[in-house]
Amino acid sequence: MSAPIDADTLLRILDEASEVILEVYGKDDFNVETKGDSSPLTEADRRANEVIVSRLKEAYPEIPVLSEESKEVPFDERRDWKRFWLVDPVDGTKEFIKRNGEFTVNIALVEDGRPVWGGVARPTEGVIFHGGPEGGSFRREKDGTNVRLDPSDKPHFRELDEVTVVASRSHLSQEVTDLVEELKAQGKKVEFLSAGSSLKLCLVAEGKADVYPRFGPTMEWDTGAAHAVALGAGRQVNRADNGQPLAYNKESLLNPWFIVE
Repeated sequence: MSAPIDADTLLRILDEASEVILEVYGKDDFNVETKGDSSPLTEADRRANEVIVSRLKEAYPEIPVLSEESKEVPFDERRDWKRFWLVDPVDGTKEFIKRNGEFTVNIALVEDGRPVWGGVARPTEGVIFHGGPEGGSFRREKDGTNVRLDPSDKPHFRELDEVTVVASRSHLSQEVTDLVEELKAQGKKVEFLSAGSSLKLCLVAEGKADVYPRFGPTMEWDTGAAHAVALGAGRQVNRADNGQPLAYNKESLLNPWFIVE
């Protein structure tokens, strides 16, 4: 790994972004715009993005930033990036608009196409999942205490008699339903959890779910931070088609289908 980063600095950035998001969240009404890809955008997305990008540039001026809400960076420019920040200031804007609390703030450090550190904040709970493959992953509680996410080996979900499957609250695909029915047909007891944003990956990292099959579109900034957390908790995030680890800084920032297990 390159020069080390300071996790406390990054946690403070996540806390500051969470504060500005909650200011908007607490309003009686907030404007919702529609972006070119038909996805929603709120004042919270913009304000959190400004905080995160400015603070990262202050603390780490030598590391470029790729954010969902910033100006698009052409592949010809970023293809040579060996190390960069990958940011989604509000992951789960639809959940934010619904006011169900299941949205997150995501910051990942990517090196050579692999997330090596991630921070996933859940503003409404004051909780931050953070860490990565080199130092392990943790859940920082609202009171500031850190609980290590157990990285001990656990059976693959297909080896279990009881399987907890987590899926998207807003994007449940037929392929996920088919997987659940396949597991049931094998005689397994299947519990189904529904959650928004990158919290789904964190549920697997925590051990509260055994598998998260994502058979639908996501972008790199949707997964990078929680991917790092999952790796630090001994989990894997692999492509559904070939079993290879999900890679980052591709020419297309669209992720292939993947499975967290």
